[in-house]
Amino acid sequence: MALRITWANVEGLKRFEHAIDNLGSGKLADAANKAVNRAGDMARTKVRQTLPRQTGLKRAVILKAVRSTASSAGALTYRMKSEGGDIALKFFGARETRRGVAAAPFGKRKVFAGDFMKGGRFPNRQDIGMGGQVFHRAGGSRFPLVKEKSGVIIPKEMVSGETAKAFEATVQDVLPRRMEHELRRLTKGVVG
Repeated sequence: MALRITWANVEGLKRFEHAIDNLGSGKLADAANKAVNRAGDMARTKVRQTLPRQTGLKRAVILKAVRSTASSAGALTYRMKSEGGDIALKFFGARETRRGVAAAPFGKRKVFAGDFMKGGRFPNRQDIGMGGQVFHRAGGSRFPLVKEKSGVIIPKEMVSGETAKAFEATVQDVLPRRMEHELRRLTKGVVG
């Protein structure tokens, strides 16, 4: 007496063999690359949506400031970066008032007492040709003038607060789903 096992459906075996071949080839790295780039692009969108609320900057400024580099099959690293330091107060909707300059760094409007943007006596002040910069005097004399800074540093804000939470939540949600999708596509539905 002998026990014998045979494949009744050769088509299923061929499909499984094709899936294993695809997973063993370099196509798996390409699939992982696609998943990382898709998740990274979606996270970049969330960062670009959240940063304007967190910093008080206009969205156009954030779009210019936050750059990304896509991953490759050899290096599965999606990078987002921003450079720069403390941003001038003029980028936060600065306008001169009787008490100083009102601006909205971090999305909260406040008055910077004693600061100015124009010359002369209030309210008939004249533009001094400095492109909307906000200044304060260093010491009691007229000069030197110092540009007023906001305290907002985009690279620092990218990795803290709501922006960091939005980035992490997006990656944790999207990356596993995208990897599963790419595996299912690569193996024609055998895996996944």
